[in-house]
Amino acid sequence: MADNPRIDPEALWGISYGVYVVSSCFEGKMNGQIANTVIQVSAEPKKIAVSISKNTYTNELMSKSGYFAVSVLAEETPLTFIGLFGFKSGREVDKLSRVGYETGATGCPLVTENALSVMEAKITDRLDVGTHIIYVGEVVYARVLREGRPLTYAYYQEVKKGKASANAPTYKGTKSEEKPLEERRPTMKRYVCDVCGYIYDPAVGDPENGVPAGTAFENLPDDWVCPVCGAGKDQFSEE
Repeated sequence: MADNPRIDPEALWGISYGVYVVSSCFEGKMNGQIANTVIQVSAEPKKIAVSISKNTYTNELMSKSGYFAVSVLAEETPLTFIGLFGFKSGREVDKLSRVGYETGATGCPLVTENALSVMEAKITDRLDVGTHIIYVGEVVYARVLREGRPLTYAYYQEVKKGKASANAPTYKGTKSEEKPLEERRPTMKRYVCDVCGYIYDPAVGDPENGVPAGTAFENLPDDWVCPVCGAGKDQFSEE
């Protein structure tokens, strides 16, 4: 479909979001994924809605089981954790085996690692909106795990320098992520992960993984990997 000249996508990018793990299960199979669209839509009964890409394994499990769970992530959640749930497919990787979780009353996995709260919902409505399906679920269980600041999408992008996956409803594509040449003032070249789009900026470094600001890409340790998806240095390209 051709772009509509009357729609400026940047107008939509100003909408605020959070960062969550949405999970589900069916016949002994479990999976979870990162989602940025989770909202409460009703007070009584308490209902929440999530927007999930049709392409994901989590969507497949949700559509079959009729249940889903949500974990509200803390602001300090590491990029490697987000990369596991946001840039790897559950059809190829057993994500739950790598993190702390518990099985909820509905059978859905409740991811507790890096979470502030968890909840489970029974799907009551679903709406096909194109690339995604909006699931509305009545909350059947909810618990606060600990106090803290929830991770917002703005903080994830601006502070952690994270990117949206191709399955996210807010995916911008590669062109929109590029800055005009006149706005770039790096003294050293920036490199882009070919897998997830993460940009390694020498001016920032990778402090979460012990790489100080001012470290050129060429000087990164040979075993350094993308902090979002785990791709090696050989899977980066010059910006």
